[in-house]
Amino acid sequence: MLQPDDLAQFYEDCYVGAADPVDAERSRRWRELSAGPKADHVVTLCTRAGLRPDRVADIGCGDGAMLAELAARGFGQRRVGFELSSTAVAIARRQPGIDEVHAYDGALLPADSGAFDLGVLSHVIEHVPEPAVTLREAARVCRHVVVEVPLEANVSAGRPAKRAHAQEIGHLHRFDRGAVERFVDDAGLRIVGRLSDALPLAVHTYFAAGPRGRAAGTAKWAFRTALAKVPPIGERLVTVHYAVLCAPAHEEGR
Repeated sequence: MLQPDDLAQFYEDCYVGAADPVDAERSRRWRELSAGPKADHVVTLCTRAGLRPDRVADIGCGDGAMLAELAARGFGQRRVGFELSSTAVAIARRQPGIDEVHAYDGALLPADSGAFDLGVLSHVIEHVPEPAVTLREAARVCRHVVVEVPLEANVSAGRPAKRAHAQEIGHLHRFDRGAVERFVDDAGLRIVGRLSDALPLAVHTYFAAGPRGRAAGTAKWAFRTALAKVPPIGERLVTVHYAVLCAPAHEEGR
């Protein structure tokens, strides 16, 4: 399993160009494709809550694909990224609609308390050693925070091959809804909105090889979409992406 001391180099390596330009381009397109649903989730949660944030921070922004998607949707007036990988920082600074991107050591955000209306931790928390600590720091600089994670405490993700893959891509935790509730509470926050998503067909078929692969990906998408409509059952069987909007616990009832 990936150790905390190895995190910085691990994520640096994720964005260093692959030796094969075709592989590098495919990875870039995958991150771009994945960014669409992530941005949709942020917009949906904020719209439901009546939030229209002006200053938006993407914490662990990677190559900036999701923040660029938010810009394309006209979400926020000022969009700032924070990222551990220096290679990803350089890429994100070239993305359209992003105002600033700052290097981030994974512990302390280089920003004043309350500097942002909204912070986003999209597929970051499953990669960090102490989720509540990371979320608490995000809440220091952001009035509200959206957290999205894969719910991997299920039968499908528990298979040896799936667990090995999760470790390979840097996942340190396997969450269910209860675990999310606990680390949000430990960070001094409360959940004010939530959604789950089995993800679009295009995501499930992206890596498919040939007609048979696409057919298998389509069947997987249909199966997971159906199960996602019954969360108590579906989330025990397959992985869905789970996003929550968090606010300070002391503001409850305001």
